[in-house]
Amino acid sequence: MNILILGGGGREHSLAWAALQNPKCDKLIVAPGNAGIATIAECAEIDICDGLAVAEFCGENAIDLVIIGPEAPLAAGVADDLRGAGLAVFGPSAAAARLESSKAFTKEICAAVGAPTAAHAHFTEAGAAKAHVRAEGAPIVVKADGLAAGKGVILASTVDEACAAIDEMFGGGFGAAGAEVVIEEFMTGEEASFFVLVDGETCLPIGTAQDHKRVGEGDTGPNTGGMGAYSPAPVLTDAVAATALSQIIRPTMAEMVRRGMPYRGVLYAGLMIEDGAPRLVEYNVRFGDPECQVLMMRLGAQALDLIHACAEGRLESAQVNWADDHAMTVVLAARGYPGAHGKGSVIRGLDGLTEDSCHQMFHAGTGRDGADVVATGGRVLNATARGTTLQAARDRAYALADAVDWAEGFCRRDIGWRALG
Repeated sequence: MNILILGGGGREHSLAWAALQNPKCDKLIVAPGNAGIATIAECAEIDICDGLAVAEFCGENAIDLVIIGPEAPLAAGVADDLRGAGLAVFGPSAAAARLESSKAFTKEICAAVGAPTAAHAHFTEAGAAKAHVRAEGAPIVVKADGLAAGKGVILASTVDEACAAIDEMFGGGFGAAGAEVVIEEFMTGEEASFFVLVDGETCLPIGTAQDHKRVGEGDTGPNTGGMGAYSPAPVLTDAVAATALSQIIRPTMAEMVRRGMPYRGVLYAGLMIEDGAPRLVEYNVRFGDPECQVLMMRLGAQALDLIHACAEGRLESAQVNWADDHAMTVVLAARGYPGAHGKGSVIRGLDGLTEDSCHQMFHAGTGRDGADVVATGGRVLNATARGTTLQAARDRAYALADAVDWAEGFCRRDIGWRALG
């Protein structure tokens, strides 16, 4: 089977690594890829948000399966163009991708099916939004309605902070994503991520994880795209997962079918869990990053079989075979991230790393400058490891991170703190 993966981050590196563990993968191309991906697969320079160009590339390269990693091509309708060209595609249509690209749309769906989520209000201008905040008080959550690379959520502890976030969003600080704003009740509890494959009809849970969104230790500082993750998430027990499926995910999927936009791909539900009861924080229509890295480490070769079954509508007969193990990933980011940060710094020590089925350094924002690997983004590397316990996985992940010689980078030292104390 010839496979094309769209994307160039740590998520896509881990998807590529897992696909290559499976003997059914004959050829693998990743577009655009990165310096790490280029060591295991062919990389291609194409516009991944241009569905017709991607379809043409697939025809020229006899591609059998396309795995769409990031949210931007999904929102742009690339999956629609590829399905129209007769290709097997892992990823939802543009209509179904609105579950991530519009928070207001998700709230509308939740209201239609009675799915438990935060109370909210939707605004198209700053004055009314700030009046709502003053009436509700703080803490309160301010969200850019559109796609903001995981950074368009402000957990405001004061009314002034919330009003400043509203001004930033409507003032263009988050681009087009902030043209509309959703303001939500601040939910209490512990947040975790639940991943479910959906082929339009069947919902197949494939794992849980817990991300670390804030840049600072102890979950302090501004939100990021994610500074680390581990799997499984102890708070998301089998009982909580069953409740989330019956009260939130399956009703949502049924409503999408009713509206003529059946969902196909991975559905990532961010859940707030309190006293064993889950409420929906948000949906994402692709694997989380860095949650994908820990899921792929645990799933290994079977990930490709599950993705292929999802793309072809065969999930009813599929099953996940979990080992009794744990995985953790630690993000190495450029100093200054998520604010202004430098690019082009040289990263040394990568060639000497031990990488196998229990240790992998997944690249995110890397490129080549001659023989050197250089940082090209904010989140740059993902030190990822498996272990029989979470502590063992943590020790291996940090040993991998500490073996990298990169003075311009940093990482949080407390990934997994909720589970490990």
